[in-house]
Amino acid sequence: MTQTDFRSLFDFPRDFAYLNCAYMGPIPKASAQAGQEAYTHRQQPWTLDVQEVFFDRPEALRAHAAKLFGATADDVALMPAASYGLCTAAANLTLERGQDIVVLGEQFPSNVYVWRRKAEECGGQVRTVTRNDGQSWTEALLAAIGKSTGIVAVPNVHYSDGGRVDLAAVSDAARAAGAALVLDITQSLATGPFDLDRIQPDFAIAAGYKWLLAPYSIAYTYIAPQHQNGTPLEDGWVIREGAEDFSSLSNYTDRFAPGARRFDMGERGAVQTLPAALASLEWLNTLDMDWLQSQLRARTDHLAEAVAPFGAVCRTPDRSANILCLTLPDDAPADLAGRMANHGVAVSQRGPRLRVSPHIYNDEADLKRFITAVEAELG
Repeated sequence: MTQTDFRSLFDFPRDFAYLNCAYMGPIPKASAQAGQEAYTHRQQPWTLDVQEVFFDRPEALRAHAAKLFGATADDVALMPAASYGLCTAAANLTLERGQDIVVLGEQFPSNVYVWRRKAEECGGQVRTVTRNDGQSWTEALLAAIGKSTGIVAVPNVHYSDGGRVDLAAVSDAARAAGAALVLDITQSLATGPFDLDRIQPDFAIAAGYKWLLAPYSIAYTYIAPQHQNGTPLEDGWVIREGAEDFSSLSNYTDRFAPGARRFDMGERGAVQTLPAALASLEWLNTLDMDWLQSQLRARTDHLAEAVAPFGAVCRTPDRSANILCLTLPDDAPADLAGRMANHGVAVSQRGPRLRVSPHIYNDEADLKRFITAVEAELG
């Protein structure tokens, strides 16, 4: 592993191993400092620069998010949550009566409820894909996409078992069926490369508070050019053409700002939170995504091999690099994640699995602490 001390960029006590980025990513020290300074400025609103707060800073955030998508700034909307982006996608896609919306079994709820409503409104149905033992999510998906498919709405990484979806293969199948492709890439964006040109989604959404290391209530949504003349969920002032001119805001217009900006959330300036989110994206964009993916793979591979003798085994075919989900032995404590916390280790329990999600801030001592804790509880 790299000798760079990434751990020092975060506020971690030495006797604690945070291996739970899939639950909530820690904010780097520099990002926290930027946020704290923003709160200080917010105490004196007369000192805030209108152009910077409402326009320049959101544009900088949009541009840095676009780099992670491999897109242009014009293609990215700023939103408060992944659910907001998914609702935007549902509102701007057509589903014919009798068509299917394909989702994964045990998918995160925000990427299910919205499609249930869409299917009910349009006279379609949600088709939930399950996988057999030894079958990858990609294999199960490709078998389910066909002539009745109208929308494919899936993640890149399954949040509860860590399974990877081959987005290029799924994109090809969706296009062949004439179906739209909507991606929730919250659990994968900024953990490895995202090949936008190859995948060509209609919409791709990522919440910021996990792997993007942002405060809560920030999300980024890629919107393909063919959908950028659609209908936003809000009719706010800041998404309109000429909003920069505060002296003429009452000269109402039906024209929107260019590109995906019309889909931005209200109060996108978010004076107290955008500086922290921006600092995190700036740092993430200094990392080579192929290198980062290899680093995360090395950590999860090492952990998987080390704890297998204790009966904690990854049974997910084609798992992602950044999330390791371990099937536990029958006699494992029901509250194993809580017990791990007593050993100074933060992980999650999702269903019958222990979910482990390290980042490059986790060093050898962190990994050893996890292995020792598993041995103590299961060995």
